[in-house]
Amino acid sequence: EVQLVESGGGLVQAGGSLRLSCEASGFTVDDYAIGWFRQAPGKEREGVSCISSSDGRAYYADSVKGRFTMSPHNAQKMVYLQMNSLKAEDTAVYYCAAKDYVFGATLNPKFYDYWGQGTQVTVSS
Repeated sequence: EVQLVESGGGLVQAGGSLRLSCEASGFTVDDYAIGWFRQAPGKEREGVSCISSSDGRAYYADSVKGRFTMSPHNAQKMVYLQMNSLKAEDTAVYYCAAKDYVFGATLNPKFYDYWGQGTQVTVSS
């Protein structure tokens, strides 16, 4: 059974950093498309970052490019999201998601089949 469990959220001041973790079970991280998403109150879920297993490259939303880094670790069965220079507008519930697909990845949340429960990130200004 595919399961994803996020952790690492919390309260941080603007300009600070957090590292989110997504623990994967029931599948091999390298064989799946993996994405990080977030949803703020009253807003739609949006893609933050994703990695394609075909080339291992990470793709980022323009709003986080240069500040966030996504890194999968297959041996550890973990996927991390390092978030630096956090802003108040980064406040949201963050989710990791996966799909059994090796040919690419997308920031569109509708693409993914498996989701974690989410972890809250709050950035105070």
